[in-house]
Amino acid sequence: MDEPTSGATLWAISDLHVGHPENQALVDGLAPRTAEDWLIVAGDVAERADTVEKTLAFLASRFARVIWTPGNHELWTPRDDPVMLRGVARYDWLVDRARRHGVVTPEDDYPVWTGPGGPAVVAPLFTLYDFSVHLPHRPGHSDDDIVLTDHALLHADPYPGVTEWCHARIAATQRRLNALPDLPVVLVDHYPLVATPLLGVYHRGLAPWSATTATARWHLQHKTLAVVYGHLHLPGRAVFDGVRFEEVSVGYPREWSRRPAPGGLRPILPAPDATDHPPSPAQPRACPPAGA
Repeated sequence: MDEPTSGATLWAISDLHVGHPENQALVDGLAPRTAEDWLIVAGDVAERADTVEKTLAFLASRFARVIWTPGNHELWTPRDDPVMLRGVARYDWLVDRARRHGVVTPEDDYPVWTGPGGPAVVAPLFTLYDFSVHLPHRPGHSDDDIVLTDHALLHADPYPGVTEWCHARIAATQRRLNALPDLPVVLVDHYPLVATPLLGVYHRGLAPWSATTATARWHLQHKTLAVVYGHLHLPGRAVFDGVRFEEVSVGYPREWSRRPAPGGLRPILPAPDATDHPPSPAQPRACPPAGA
């Protein structure tokens, strides 16, 4: 594979949810600016396993390299899915199919971006959540009516539950991060590594399903250039502890249709300069994402 040239870009996007025709049309239109561009896909591509594979294969045909980490939706086992694997077995199936198309997964060696803004390790993580994050409810608002699809469709087999699977992922990922070379890094996860972005979510009761406190200092323990994530459907850019955090989700049509423009590719490297006006975090919405 040719090294990225001076005009190449490392892009990111997440929460494609291509089961919605409007989102599929958006994905069909994604294209690099140069033949050396890379793309980060930070989870929630689709629910059906075959659709996830098809979408990743399509993106891999357009971008020089695609780097993917799963969201919660890829890990669901819908009743109409021809792949009825659950938990770790489903994740392993997705990893195998992604690799067949040259897509980098959390189980592969972390690639090094040598284009503009590099060199930098691009580290796709897979952490899940462990119900350790709790935020105060909004005054006068109750989240008791929230029922997450994860309850029914996201299984953790052979682990007793998602918490145990999360803790195993945290331990394995921490070991890999501790062994990183002495280079800057872009951390990629479906979930935010810190809890602060969750303050923008209208239904605070979603917080336990959206992160883990175990990752709260990961961006400080390395030469982190940026943290890329999705899940919240609140696309925007923020800086925490001097580190750039990019929420790059597309979300559902009912959400992005209310924005000035639908979600699209976000440049991660080279880092945006002072002339680039970062998108402001979206305002809290009154409807939670299906399944969070």
